[in-house]
Amino acid sequence: MSRKPALRGRAARLTRLFPAGRARAARTPFVLLVVLLLGGGLIGLLVLNSALSEGSFKLDALQKETRSLTDEKQALQRDIDAYSDPAALQRRARELGMVPGGDPAFLGPDGTVKGVPGVAGPGPAALTAPVAPEPLTPAAAFSAPPSTLASAPPAQGQPQPVPVPSAPAAAAPPLPAIPQPIPTPTPGR
Repeated sequence: MSRKPALRGRAARLTRLFPAGRARAARTPFVLLVVLLLGGGLIGLLVLNSALSEGSFKLDALQKETRSLTDEKQALQRDIDAYSDPAALQRRARELGMVPGGDPAFLGPDGTVKGVPGVAGPGPAALTAPVAPEPLTPAAAFSAPPSTLASAPPAQGQPQPVPVPSAPAAAAPPLPAIPQPIPTPTPGR
């Protein structure tokens, strides 16, 4: 029969610090805590995953909308470029009855006229007849004196103007009407 010997002194004091029986920790709260943490983590991951999926769908829709708006912007820019083309502006100006301007005259601050004003383009009878395209660039046609518009041989060494083919009328919608300039009287005439 084995009996434990009685401890004395220091050993006896140390044994009193430890509990006499086996201490059993309560396992049920610990297991519940672990299960709740794992379940909460899984639910959090599902919510995060669904939010990311929804965000990716929105991003895809916005990218498609951006592409369509970019295409529309490019189409509108092509229309603006077609309207801004000098040949189209010249053709539209002639359709509206506008003629190339003559030599300009300027009024000084004191009321004096500087320069000799020229007559603007051909008369109204010439506007009713069909106008053949001229071999001048549109910028030169509107700034050149009327006498040089009909027949002016190009100078030696100067680049030859290339006639610009006119676009079909259905390619560009009509431009808004441009009011015709009103001739201003010049003093001394």
